[in-house]
Amino acid sequence: MSSLAATKVDSRANVDLVEELRLRAWARSHYEPADRRSRRLHPIVLDEMQRKDQEQITPSHPR
Repeated sequence: MSSLAATKVDSRANVDLVEELRLRAWARSHYEPADRRSRRLHPIVLDEMQRKDQEQITPSHPR
């Protein structure tokens, strides 16, 4: 396992569900494009911003 992956796992293990949801909501409301975002943000914030990057590339289709 890479050190980055280990960091993400360790950081998530120390965050309860409510805090994780709060961090993910913060990430969505404070979204920055990948080239402008700080790599020092919390790993959950970075993960959520990366998810939003993917949504912009491949938007979901309505059912």
